[in-house]
Amino acid sequence: MKRVLLFGITHIVALAVGFAAGVYYLPILTAENAPDAIVLEQEAAAATYSAALRRDLPGSDGLHWGEGKISVSESTISHQGKLAPGPDYFVYLTSELVEDEEEFLAIKHQAQLIGPVKSFDGFLLDIPKGVDIERFTTVVIWCESFNEFITAGQYRALTET
Repeated sequence: MKRVLLFGITHIVALAVGFAAGVYYLPILTAENAPDAIVLEQEAAAATYSAALRRDLPGSDGLHWGEGKISVSESTISHQGKLAPGPDYFVYLTSELVEDEEEFLAIKHQAQLIGPVKSFDGFLLDIPKGVDIERFTTVVIWCESFNEFITAGQYRALTET
Protein backbone atom coordinates (compact mmCIF):
# COMPACT_ATOMS: atom_id res chain seq x y z
CA MET A 1 0.00 0.00 0.00
CA LYS A 2 2.83 2.42 0.87
CA ARG A 3 4.40 1.70 -2.49
CA VAL A 4 1.23 2.58 -4.40
CA LEU A 5 0.82 5.77 -2.37
CA LEU A 6 4.46 6.78 -2.96
CA PHE A 7 4.06 5.96 -6.66
CA GLY A 8 0.96 8.18 -6.88
CA ILE A 9 2.54 11.09 -5.01
CA THR A 10 5.74 11.06 -7.08
CA HIS A 11 3.80 10.97 -10.33
CA ILE A 12 1.50 13.82 -9.27
CA VAL A 13 4.54 15.90 -8.29
CA ALA A 14 6.24 15.10 -11.61
CA LEU A 15 3.08 16.05 -13.50
CA ALA A 16 2.80 19.35 -11.60
CA VAL A 17 6.47 20.21 -12.25
CA GLY A 18 6.06 19.34 -15.92
CA PHE A 19 2.95 21.50 -16.22
CA ALA A 20 4.66 24.44 -14.50
CA ALA A 21 7.70 24.09 -16.75
CA GLY A 22 5.43 24.01 -19.79
CA VAL A 23 3.61 27.17 -18.73
CA TYR A 24 6.98 28.89 -18.29
CA TYR A 25 8.84 27.57 -21.36
CA LEU A 26 6.05 27.43 -23.97
CA PRO A 27 5.91 31.24 -24.38
CA ILE A 28 9.69 31.29 -24.81
CA LEU A 29 9.58 28.58 -27.46
CA THR A 30 6.70 30.18 -29.38
CA ALA A 31 7.79 33.84 -29.03
CA GLU A 32 8.39 35.80 -32.20
CA ASN A 33 11.76 37.39 -32.83
CA ALA A 34 12.05 40.92 -31.51
CA PRO A 35 12.20 43.70 -34.10
CA ASP A 36 15.71 44.71 -35.16
CA ALA A 37 17.46 46.97 -32.65
CA ILE A 38 17.86 49.64 -35.35
CA VAL A 39 14.09 49.72 -35.94
CA LEU A 40 13.42 50.00 -32.21
CA GLU A 41 15.99 52.81 -31.90
CA GLN A 42 14.40 54.70 -34.80
CA GLU A 43 10.94 54.34 -33.26
CA ALA A 44 12.25 55.53 -29.89
CA ALA A 45 13.97 58.54 -31.49
CA ALA A 46 10.76 59.53 -33.29
CA ALA A 47 8.54 59.03 -30.21
CA THR A 48 6.71 61.86 -28.50
CA TYR A 49 7.11 60.32 -25.03
CA SER A 50 9.22 57.73 -23.26
CA ALA A 51 9.39 56.11 -19.85
CA ALA A 52 11.53 53.65 -17.96
CA LEU A 53 10.21 50.21 -17.11
CA ARG A 54 11.55 48.96 -13.77
CA ARG A 55 11.71 45.55 -12.11
CA ASP A 56 11.15 46.96 -8.64
CA LEU A 57 7.50 48.00 -8.87
CA PRO A 58 5.31 46.65 -6.04
CA GLY A 59 3.33 44.37 -8.42
CA SER A 60 6.41 42.94 -10.12
CA ASP A 61 8.24 39.90 -8.78
CA GLY A 62 10.82 37.31 -9.83
CA LEU A 63 8.51 35.82 -12.48
CA HIS A 64 6.61 38.96 -13.55
CA TRP A 65 8.78 41.92 -14.46
CA GLY A 66 9.91 44.21 -17.23
CA GLU A 67 12.81 46.57 -17.68
CA GLY A 68 14.04 48.96 -20.31
CA LYS A 69 12.57 51.89 -22.17
CA ILE A 70 9.04 52.23 -23.49
CA SER A 71 8.46 54.85 -26.20
CA VAL A 72 5.09 56.21 -27.29
CA SER A 73 4.30 58.08 -30.50
CA GLU A 74 0.98 58.92 -32.14
CA SER A 75 1.12 55.65 -34.09
CA THR A 76 3.35 53.18 -32.20
CA ILE A 77 4.55 51.91 -28.85
CA SER A 78 8.02 50.41 -28.81
CA HIS A 79 9.96 48.66 -26.08
CA GLN A 80 13.71 48.32 -25.83
CA GLY A 81 14.64 45.97 -23.02
CA LYS A 82 13.50 42.68 -21.55
CA LEU A 83 10.30 41.19 -20.18
CA ALA A 84 10.01 38.06 -18.07
CA PRO A 85 8.62 35.45 -20.45
CA GLY A 86 5.01 34.50 -20.00
CA PRO A 87 1.80 33.74 -21.82
CA ASP A 88 -0.79 36.15 -23.07
CA TYR A 89 0.86 39.53 -22.40
CA PHE A 90 -1.01 42.64 -23.55
CA VAL A 91 -0.22 46.34 -23.60
CA TYR A 92 -2.74 48.83 -22.23
CA LEU A 93 -2.76 52.59 -21.84
CA THR A 94 -4.17 54.03 -18.61
CA SER A 95 -4.84 57.55 -17.42
CA GLU A 96 -3.03 57.01 -14.13
CA LEU A 97 0.07 55.18 -12.97
CA VAL A 98 -0.65 51.70 -11.64
CA GLU A 99 1.99 49.56 -9.97
CA ASP A 100 0.25 46.28 -9.13
CA GLU A 101 -2.66 43.95 -9.97
CA GLU A 102 -5.13 45.56 -7.59
CA GLU A 103 -4.60 49.06 -8.96
CA PHE A 104 -4.85 47.89 -12.57
CA LEU A 105 -7.94 45.75 -12.05
CA ALA A 106 -9.67 48.74 -10.43
CA ILE A 107 -9.31 50.78 -13.65
CA LYS A 108 -9.00 48.09 -16.33
CA HIS A 109 -12.49 48.87 -17.63
CA GLN A 110 -11.22 52.41 -18.47
CA ALA A 111 -7.90 51.25 -19.94
CA GLN A 112 -7.26 51.24 -23.68
CA LEU A 113 -6.12 47.88 -25.05
CA ILE A 114 -3.32 48.37 -27.58
CA GLY A 115 -2.35 44.81 -28.49
CA PRO A 116 -0.50 41.60 -27.69
CA VAL A 117 3.19 41.31 -26.83
CA LYS A 118 4.76 38.56 -28.90
CA SER A 119 8.46 38.93 -28.04
CA PHE A 120 10.28 39.38 -24.76
CA ASP A 121 13.44 41.20 -25.96
CA GLY A 122 11.70 44.30 -27.27
CA PHE A 123 8.53 44.84 -29.25
CA LEU A 124 6.79 47.26 -31.56
CA LEU A 125 3.01 47.71 -31.58
CA ASP A 126 0.82 49.88 -33.78
CA ILE A 127 -1.61 52.05 -31.85
CA PRO A 128 -5.15 51.40 -33.10
CA LYS A 129 -6.74 54.15 -35.18
CA GLY A 130 -8.70 56.63 -33.10
CA VAL A 131 -6.66 56.17 -29.91
CA ASP A 132 -5.44 59.53 -28.58
CA ILE A 133 -2.26 59.00 -26.54
CA GLU A 134 -2.82 62.40 -24.91
CA ARG A 135 -5.82 60.96 -23.02
CA PHE A 136 -3.48 58.58 -21.19
CA THR A 137 -0.32 58.78 -19.10
CA THR A 138 0.92 55.24 -18.60
CA VAL A 139 1.78 52.06 -20.50
CA VAL A 140 0.90 48.85 -18.63
CA ILE A 141 2.01 45.34 -19.58
CA TRP A 142 -0.45 42.78 -18.25
CA CYS A 143 -0.79 38.97 -18.39
CA GLU A 144 -4.41 38.19 -19.29
CA SER A 145 -4.20 34.44 -18.62
CA PHE A 146 -3.27 34.80 -14.97
CA ASN A 147 -4.38 38.38 -14.21
CA GLU A 148 -0.79 39.28 -13.39
CA PHE A 149 0.76 42.72 -13.44
CA ILE A 150 4.08 42.64 -15.31
CA THR A 151 5.25 46.26 -15.38
CA ALA A 152 4.25 49.83 -16.14
CA GLY A 153 5.83 53.11 -17.13
CA GLN A 154 4.36 56.58 -16.83
CA TYR A 155 5.23 58.42 -20.05
CA ARG A 156 3.74 61.77 -19.11
CA ALA A 157 2.41 63.52 -16.02
CA LEU A 158 -1.31 63.85 -15.51
CA THR A 159 -2.53 67.34 -16.28
CA GLU A 160 -5.88 68.72 -15.29
CA THR A 161 -8.06 69.82 -18.21
